[in-house]
Amino acid sequence: MVAPFVLLVTYALIAGRRWKLLPIGRPSGALLGAVLMVALGGVTPAGAYDLLDLPTLALLLGMLIIAAVLDQDGHMDTIVGVLVRGDPTPRALLVRLALVAAAGSAALMNDTVCLVLAPAIVRLCVRRGLPLTPYLLALATSSNLGSAATLIGNPQNMLIAGASGLSFLDFAARAGPAVLAALPVHVGLLLGVYGKDLPARMSPDAEPTTTRAPSARTLVLTVGGVVAMALGADLGWTALATATALLVARRQDPAPVLAKADWPVLLLFAGLFVVVGAARGSPELMGIIGTVAAPGAAGVLGWTGGLVVASNVVSNVPLVMLLAPGLAASHAAPSTWALLGFVTTVAGNLTLIGSVANLLVAEAAKAHHDLGFFEYLRFGALTTLVTLAVGVPAVLAMGWLLDG
Repeated sequence: MVAPFVLLVTYALIAGRRWKLLPIGRPSGALLGAVLMVALGGVTPAGAYDLLDLPTLALLLGMLIIAAVLDQDGHMDTIVGVLVRGDPTPRALLVRLALVAAAGSAALMNDTVCLVLAPAIVRLCVRRGLPLTPYLLALATSSNLGSAATLIGNPQNMLIAGASGLSFLDFAARAGPAVLAALPVHVGLLLGVYGKDLPARMSPDAEPTTTRAPSARTLVLTVGGVVAMALGADLGWTALATATALLVARRQDPAPVLAKADWPVLLLFAGLFVVVGAARGSPELMGIIGTVAAPGAAGVLGWTGGLVVASNVVSNVPLVMLLAPGLAASHAAPSTWALLGFVTTVAGNLTLIGSVANLLVAEAAKAHHDLGFFEYLRFGALTTLVTLAVGVPAVLAMGWLLDG
């Protein structure tokens, strides 16, 4: 029972606001969980090292540096400039942000989009007198939804790419239409829930508008790295190589750029790898997962519900890691893989801890607004249920059309 207990404690620390009794924040909460897991015998020290997913940590490290360089070189200000071009109303800005986040995540990975955009969106909202919650949720939930369209959109889909044998285009043909169908509904929900609380106009920008042109060299190197990943290059080493090339190409002291990188996120990931990995070997937890995430246990509806629950118990990436070997051994149909990717990704919108992208956005805003679990749940639960109701039939319909 050690592993489930430590998992529960860790998730409580990550899900909640800073607890008055233990105000250590999310990354330190994950580290505490990892240390407790070892100290209480849930996993040996050597076993804990083995649970660290080095390829994913390498990918994250590279992306953290890439995001910091993009921000330092003015690209984030450029994206924000596009979002506010023509001085849109706050409602129009909310729609633009949702669409940009969804499209960017399909091509660049949801965690990266949130890493790159969240600080800039927070600065924009603070400067222009906008409430943070609607725009934080638009960024996180739209990034998650958009990332469901492709095999490079998020880490769990990347795992599916390796286990299923599906090509980039085959997966996109099955999951992409579901995202396209669900996205307008999702945007409508954002406007319905938050539109009435937004001001009629944005406040004037008190800060001088930057005239610094973004670095074309930075953009070219970054796009080259993303293309290499899409063509099958090793994700972790490609991200590290791209980050290194960016630092070298700048020909400047990298200390200011490296200081911008969100290093606590690495701590959050590493701690969660140990906690969730050790809990995944627990007989008690495995029994629960086997009950709620068995394909075909109660048809599509039952499996979808089980995946949503399990994704928010053990997180979607570990869940896909758990299910993928069995599905591959049973020669699961392409539609089953597409449904697994779509449902576990959209399930990440249910709760604040359902997706790492959600946590990245919350961490970026913590100096100005502490996004809470129930504050997130108010919209997350609504959009998850509605977009699944729209998207799951679309995935199945595309499977029927493509497979005959």
